[in-house]
Amino acid sequence: MVHLDTLYWRPGWVEPSQQEWREQVRQAVQPEAWVIDGNYSATMDLRFERADTVIFLDFPRRICLYRELKRSIRNRGRVRSDCAPGCQERVEWHFLKWVWSYPAKRRPAMVQRLDNVRSTVRVVQLRNGREMETFLAGLRVEG
Repeated sequence: MVHLDTLYWRPGWVEPSQQEWREQVRQAVQPEAWVIDGNYSATMDLRFERADTVIFLDFPRRICLYRELKRSIRNRGRVRSDCAPGCQERVEWHFLKWVWSYPAKRRPAMVQRLDNVRSTVRVVQLRNGREMETFLAGLRVEG
């Protein structure tokens, strides 16, 4: 499992260059099998080229905002396991605004991108916790 936040951020919440970021994602999708967690639209093309399935968690705004606030408060001052070393959790008002505005500002473009790849990539759009649980229960673990 690859968490994009872990790849993207440098200690102290420093961003990589676009070239460095794209190269890291390119390397992350090289193995035969991989699972990546995260958004980061600037590198979706690299992931979509190699993906066989995309799972879009299209949850209601209120759920996303609540969960982000809860996570930020619960982990404040600590480094989460799905984040880069040296990046302590904090309440980020600009990120909360991003979460709040996502349905109106960014979701339409995401839906369009997903529609554009449906002929080559399986797209699973899950709209709530019940749909997610049903989907996960139907997965078959190989190994």
